Amino acid sequence: MIRVLPLVALLVVAACSRNAPASAETQSAETTQAGAAADPAAPVQPVPATLPDIIARVNGEDISRADFELAVQEIEMRAGEPVPADQRDQILRGVLDELVAYRLLVQESRARNTTVPDAEVEARVAAIRQQFPTPEAFQQVLQQRNMTAERLRSDIREDMVVAAMIEAQLGPAAAVTPAQMDAFYAQNPDQFRQAEQVRASHILIQFPPNADAAAKEQARARAAEILKEVQAGKDFAGLAKQYSQDGSAAQGGDLGLFERGQMVPPFENAAFALQPGQTSDLVESQFGYHIIRVTEKQNARVIPLDEVRPQLEQFLQQRTRQEQTQAFVDQLKTKGKIEFFI
Repeated sequence: MIRVLPLVALLVVAACSRNAPASAETQSAETTQAGAAADPAAPVQPVPATLPDIIARVNGEDISRADFELAVQEIEMRAGEPVPADQRDQILRGVLDELVAYRLLVQESRARNTTVPDAEVEARVAAIRQQFPTPEAFQQVLQQRNMTAERLRSDIREDMVVAAMIEAQLGPAAAVTPAQMDAFYAQNPDQFRQAEQVRASHILIQFPPNADAAAKEQARARAAEILKEVQAGKDFAGLAKQYSQDGSAAQGGDLGLFERGQMVPPFENAAFALQPGQTSDLVESQFGYHIIRVTEKQNARVIPLDEVRPQLEQFLQQRTRQEQTQAFVDQLKTKGKIEFFI
């Protein structure tokens, strides 16, 4: 997946967890100085159905409707469904808050003249390209997100510059002690209960969003031809690398282990109905037609601490870094001028 908000997910609080400042009266802007904190108990302000061309302004730099809509589109694509109507205001306000926070970080990195070598940027771009089986598949994903290769390169550079600035500001992440990991494990038992999981691979033949019947039928016919090859005993991973129009193609279609709720419903229902070694018929989702093969199933269990210790250490370090970064963003807000137009 190509990220639209390169560092936001790691640097600021998740979209649903914060309220943006209250919106201004129609045709006027609310200006916040000195990081006035929103009352967490206050109701979330409605987001109008029709958005202005400029959503907000951060120290004189505009956040456009196009950037805002691109961010929302990315959230929906990752979730596999539109923003729920009953959570729309909360989620969209959270997206706006993330955009503002990220813009502040970009501005601060610019003020500090933070740079990264061109070679490192190109290496990151190349690594993303290699996740796709063909240049055409890469371009198709860019088009689906209304992105260009140059916009992607620019976003990656911003991402890396902000990361370098954060590292310089905060220093290396603090070490996590075994005692801290033991305490977290003991105090949060529910977080270590693992639901039933399956490991699956897939071959995806896409059709465009809002595709008509003819386009869907063309994709289905192509997927059906590939399914015949699978049923004839040809190597599934090889076929996925050759045909799948998905970032997992380079891994032979392998999606790793996942539990219920992580995939779109048609895919999930088909995958959990299969036994290891079994292959589905064609499964239609909003992304296209899938051929799914389950390779492993794991029953629900409590994960032992020793098994999860490396991941827990990384999580606790990231949580501390998130908290430090959020505090840094709040400091930038106190010095900045932020205007909201919705």
